[in-house]
Amino acid sequence: MGLFDEVVGAFLKGDAGKYQAILSWVEEQGGIQVLLEKLQSGGLGAILSTWLSNQQGNQSVSGEQLESALGTNAVSDLGQKLGVDTSTASSLLAEQLPKIIDALSPQGEVSPQANNDLLSSGMELLKGKLFR
Repeated sequence: MGLFDEVVGAFLKGDAGKYQAILSWVEEQGGIQVLLEKLQSGGLGAILSTWLSNQQGNQSVSGEQLESALGTNAVSDLGQKLGVDTSTASSLLAEQLPKIIDALSPQGEVSPQANNDLLSSGMELLKGKLFR
C-alpha cells in the first residue's frame, strides 16, 4: 500500500479531522518551512531528510523526539485542537507528520504552493487521490 493510499485510507476511516487539525496546527506554527527548520535545529535533520527524500521509506520518529524538537507547548497546542493530552498528540504527530511531509514533497522538497497554503495543499492532495 502506497503513502497516498494510507493517507486516503485514514481519511476515509474518519481521520480527516485529525489531518485537518494537524495541517492547521502546522500553519499556526509558522508554516511548513518553519516547522522543517525547527525539526532540523532540534536535531532531527537526518530523520527529516528521509521524509523529504524521493527514496522509499520514511525513518520513524518518536513522539518524545518531536516534542523535544518542537517544544512541549507546541505539541500541547495540537493536543488541545485534537482534544487529547500532550503524550497522545506527540504520538499521533510521530505517526502522521512523516507521511504528511512526504506527501507534500513529492520531488524531494516542499512545493511553493504548500508553503503558501498548507491546509489547502494538504487537503488537495487527498482530494486529488480520491477523485482520480
